[in-house]
Amino acid sequence: MNDLRADKAALRVAVLARRDALPHTARADLSRRITGALLAQPALATAATVAAYLSFGSEFDTADFVARVLGAGKRLALPRVNREQHRLELHAVDDLDRDLVPGVWGIREPWPERCPLTTLQETDLVLAPGVAFSSRCDRLGYGGGFYDKLLAGRGTRPVVIAAAFDVQVVSTLPVGPDDVPVDLVVTESAIYRKSPSRLAGEGRG
Repeated sequence: MNDLRADKAALRVAVLARRDALPHTARADLSRRITGALLAQPALATAATVAAYLSFGSEFDTADFVARVLGAGKRLALPRVNREQHRLELHAVDDLDRDLVPGVWGIREPWPERCPLTTLQETDLVLAPGVAFSSRCDRLGYGGGFYDKLLAGRGTRPVVIAAAFDVQVVSTLPVGPDDVPVDLVVTESAIYRKSPSRLAGEGRG
């Protein structure tokens, strides 16, 4: 277990260094290309409720994606960190300007008084963040286990898509029994699918 943690930590450092090294203008251009590929996914077209996240630092910029989801008349859910229970909660958001407040790590989160709780079971598609991904759609997060816990819940899981830059894709990832893969990884130049059959229908089905 210690070796697994050490391997994950080392890979995080290496991949984050590569991502951080991308010039701001390059990240903006690549984010636009990735957003276009995300919006073209059939699983998104059929999704009524989409859970996404607000990017920070050198991540793929999700701003245009979440705005387009709302603009398409879909229900948008964004995560909020429940500090007491150390888990993510999903809240429905209608207005990106009025419904958000500063949260953990400076990332804007839904304001609970304005944004009702929703569940993963009510969600058709999840856009999940991550540090690194493999071509087999394994995912390495930031180390808190928040998304692994969220996606490991019981019941039918929605389609889970990750957006990343090419520099975040590696040949293999160190994974443990609690690590949850995604169904699709979209980069500026490729799309990696774990199980094509899961992406043919309407998310929850």
